[in-house]
Amino acid sequence: MLISQPMRTQFKKSLLDIFKQTVLDNRWIPEDHRKPRSDGKGLSNKQAEFLMEPSKEVLYGGAAGGGKSDALLMAALQYVDIPGYSAIIFRRTYADLTLPGALIERSLEWLGGTGAKWNAQSHKWRFPSGSTLAFGNLEREQDKFRYQSAEFQFVGFDELTQFTEPQYRYLFSRIRRLEGVNIPLRMRSASNPGNIGHDWVKQRFMTEGFDYGRVFIPATLDENLNLDRDEYVKSLNNLDPITLRQYLNGDWTARHGGSMFLREWFKDSFFNVAPVGCQRVRYWDMAATVPKANKQPDFTCGVLLGLFDGRFYVIDVKRFRKAPPETEAIIKTTAEEDGMRVHIYMEQEPGSSGIIATDHYARRVLVGFSFSPIRSTGPKAERATPVSTAAEAGNLLIKRAVWNGLYLDELEGFPIGAHDDQVDATSGAFSQLSKPEGGFDYMPSGRQSKR
Repeated sequence: MLISQPMRTQFKKSLLDIFKQTVLDNRWIPEDHRKPRSDGKGLSNKQAEFLMEPSKEVLYGGAAGGGKSDALLMAALQYVDIPGYSAIIFRRTYADLTLPGALIERSLEWLGGTGAKWNAQSHKWRFPSGSTLAFGNLEREQDKFRYQSAEFQFVGFDELTQFTEPQYRYLFSRIRRLEGVNIPLRMRSASNPGNIGHDWVKQRFMTEGFDYGRVFIPATLDENLNLDRDEYVKSLNNLDPITLRQYLNGDWTARHGGSMFLREWFKDSFFNVAPVGCQRVRYWDMAATVPKANKQPDFTCGVLLGLFDGRFYVIDVKRFRKAPPETEAIIKTTAEEDGMRVHIYMEQEPGSSGIIATDHYARRVLVGFSFSPIRSTGPKAERATPVSTAAEAGNLLIKRAVWNGLYLDELEGFPIGAHDDQVDATSGAFSQLSKPEGGFDYMPSGRQSKR
């Protein structure tokens, strides 16, 4: 349904009214943070955008020193004058919360001497309205279950990339309110690129974000109007090049890779159309888990790989998280699109369940297609070594497509990245094309030898 201009104007006016009430006139937020000052310092445009955004899930991320922690604390304080409001902000460890300038010290500076009361034992502020703002930590994976009986209308994560995706997803189960209570339910995060959660955060907010109503607001050093920018940049210049790009520029494409693939190997390795006569196989790496609430599932991934004149061509990548019926439908449709000349391989999980699964595909899903289950053996990194060798020699080429970015991200992060399904599927396809019975052995130099 199209929204009329009067409706748009009214919606914008409503947001501005809420912003005025919860930020500009909020006595719990220091005035030099909530209102622009005459010297140009104070609330930045990006911070204001973060505080006004009506979507449930928002990430304010990018450069270090971009005013993200201030924005997160302001967001948590927006509704503390409403009785029953409950907010919590997490850092990974309690020590992170208590560092100089960190959230607890910052809250003491902002709220000390006001009508809010601090409980040092529970790390919680209580306001005259009866509302609360707490600080929590999730150092261990199981720590998330400490909050299984809690109820919040605001959950914040400071430095989100330090957390695991299951920790983050679990806290959604704690966001709720009583019927008729006029308080928005919000999940808000602030973070720099990098750290253990870089891949899943980037996937959730930058790759999937728009389709799922998740909002990403980029932060730069220029957003923190209270920061001595020049001196801070001098300090950042002591970092390694990757971390410098992450912290100075808020660059989510900059990442510390693994030890087996380098992105620069592929700068001249893209193609538009695979060679005529290219021998092709499709290899499926099946997800061991299906999507479930509060769980970080694996991806099902199928790589179509070609071999021609000693070079390997990544022609297509299918990667998704679906329940079994949808997965079967996608795999069958992909087989029809690939054509009868493409042999299909599928990794067979250990044990009887793996045999049953691949037998089901052979007899029910891929009837009439050339299909073989494959038992993978040996460590994943060992299986990927021949692929790495080919890539370094310039003999692994990639078709230009929308999946290129995620594919290269995973290769570059392997074997320490969050996911390895695309690497595993590529390794499996590579292994089958390189087998003697397939016609060729792959030589490290890229030469073919007929057996």
